[in-house]
Amino acid sequence: MAYVITDDCIQCGACEAECPEGAISEVDGLYVIDASKCQDCGACADVCPTGAAQPA
Repeated sequence: MAYVITDDCIQCGACEAECPEGAISEVDGLYVIDASKCQDCGACADVCPTGAAQPA
């Protein structure tokens, strides 16, 4: 089950820098997680200041 980024995201970019798989990218000003690359490690959730990175 891949992680997703919810509407609570403040576009700080902390998750993108932390993802070891490179699954997070900015698209049109919003951060998204590529489910095919996500390995469910939770690194993004650990650094998210708003709790926007959540298991799907």
